[in-house]
Amino acid sequence: MSVRTFPHQAKFRTLIYSLYLSYLSSLHCSFDLRWPWSVCQTLRHMLSSISPKMPGILLPLALMNVVPWKKTSRHSKAAEAMKTCYIASSYASCSVDEIAAAAPAALRWFQLYIHRDRTISERLVRRAEAAGFRALVLTADVPYTGKRRDDIRNHFRFLSAVKLKNFEGVFEGKDCSEYGVPAGSIDPSVTWNDISWLRRVTRLPLIIKGILTKEDAELALSHGVQGIIVSNHGGRQLDGTPASIDALVEIVAAVENKIDVYLDGGIRTGSDVLKALALGAKCVFIGRPAIWGLAYKGEEGLRKVLEILKEEFRLSMALAGCRNVSEIGRHVVQYSKL
Repeated sequence: MSVRTFPHQAKFRTLIYSLYLSYLSSLHCSFDLRWPWSVCQTLRHMLSSISPKMPGILLPLALMNVVPWKKTSRHSKAAEAMKTCYIASSYASCSVDEIAAAAPAALRWFQLYIHRDRTISERLVRRAEAAGFRALVLTADVPYTGKRRDDIRNHFRFLSAVKLKNFEGVFEGKDCSEYGVPAGSIDPSVTWNDISWLRRVTRLPLIIKGILTKEDAELALSHGVQGIIVSNHGGRQLDGTPASIDALVEIVAAVENKIDVYLDGGIRTGSDVLKALALGAKCVFIGRPAIWGLAYKGEEGLRKVLEILKEEFRLSMALAGCRNVSEIGRHVVQYSKL
């Protein structure tokens, strides 16, 4: 069984499938999300004294985002069980306190959008900090929502039974049928200068998600953030943007190991994890595979997805001649950007 078989076994309503698993106005992003991983080849290095019984590895993998129609706490429980990190969306169906209570020992980060009403964002940050979240992940690539034709064709409206617990009582009396918050709630005027405001609000380490160019990576570094996530938002924002792995190499070179570089987008196998680490990512994040696992069998399905990726990663690492994660480097891959 591989991660790619899970969408065929998952139980999706058409509307939900469209929301989480579709792309943008053309299918370019759908194709480009996976193609670069295929042309990045893994090289084998022989006679490296690889033991069949490899030591335990803390998989450099973390979970992304929410599935509102499944309890978000299942993400954190699975992450806790697998000893991996979980990023909780500010748009989650459980509050930060409920997520923390469900998996108190889990390594949790909190994802944030900056709203026009800054007090909303500030309160969220303070609640996450008080609930024991260890870092703040600012999504920087959604000044506006991309044109998602499947959502338009399916007349998508946010499910009335789903409540975004972190916003209870905040938007009373307003139309929240689009994505659970009023249209235009997110501030499109946010600039790099707002990083200074955010750093005054919290002492948590700050990671910027949505970086795809070396110029933005350099700006993130100059504004004192602790990490960046190379991401094209799963191909759901701007059509024709590069795949995350295509942007990774120049971004890693630009920051010169001064801040952590993570990656999400297109991870479907353990060998994908190996390739990302070989090209300089400190760890990877997954989104759609987590959704597939939850839709298949809840927390058990998600744990199965993580177990498959972990075992594939261990095997790929061993076959590439790497005895531990620290031995993974550019010598493991042959990569040329098309």
